[in-house]
Amino acid sequence: MATDSATETLLAEMAGSSDLTLEKAPGTEAGLAKIEASDFGLVVLDISGLGLGGLALLHQIRQTRPALKVLVVTAETAPATVIYCLREQVYGYFSKPFLKSAVEQFVRQALASQAGLDEIEVLSGRPEWMTFRIRCRPETADRLVQFLREMKIDLPPGEREDLATAFHEVIMNAIEHGAQNDPGKELRIGYLRSSRSIIYYVQDPGRGFKLDELQHAAISNDPESPAGHLAIRTERGIRPGGFGILMARNLVDEMIYNEKGNEVILIKYLKESPSEPEGGLS
Repeated sequence: MATDSATETLLAEMAGSSDLTLEKAPGTEAGLAKIEASDFGLVVLDISGLGLGGLALLHQIRQTRPALKVLVVTAETAPATVIYCLREQVYGYFSKPFLKSAVEQFVRQALASQAGLDEIEVLSGRPEWMTFRIRCRPETADRLVQFLREMKIDLPPGEREDLATAFHEVIMNAIEHGAQNDPGKELRIGYLRSSRSIIYYVQDPGRGFKLDELQHAAISNDPESPAGHLAIRTERGIRPGGFGILMARNLVDEMIYNEKGNEVILIKYLKESPSEPEGGLS
């Protein structure tokens, strides 16, 4: 609905190369009429330039079709908009310019998904303190990390992406090992922002672990044998990998586990004091 030419071109290319059917709506009234009349697998909603009207439109869509998946794109993002979309159970959120491959991945994932729209629950949405409860699915981890990518963080782009990668790794580790990939279980996720740091927190429902007992993980390798854990994984019949915790630790300034091993915080220090958060969230 009301997407720009670049977004329309991407969606048209996807439809042309697969069995997807694309319908365009030139404005809000036409879009709502189509949504009321037909069952769609996904709505791509461009709220650029609509201001609060874009959020009102999103709310109308949700009232009309509570289970409909919606992917929001916008020219100018704001923290308050990100959190509003999370609370309205938006599937994905991208600000322009965005990577075409990332949007295409989310479109295809949304259309294939069998998960409900209650996968992410916002428990707190303050600018300096956000907490979430999420179901233990890799898909849900991808969605939450993308939303938090869109929050304003005073870091260079490369460092922002490193932080997002580390965050994604510890969530995936919690889902796989802490929750045993059981979507019936939940993680508790936190985002905290102080004047000098960004902190992510992840708690899983598992029994935990001790870092010094992870011989099958790269974090336990001797510096002179950076791939030594791979032989242990082979002996134990474990899939290749085991680099997640080490990679996450190397991408942030501090990574600290609790005594049990089922809670972890990632800390990234800000080199300069950030400006005050805007619009209620940052």
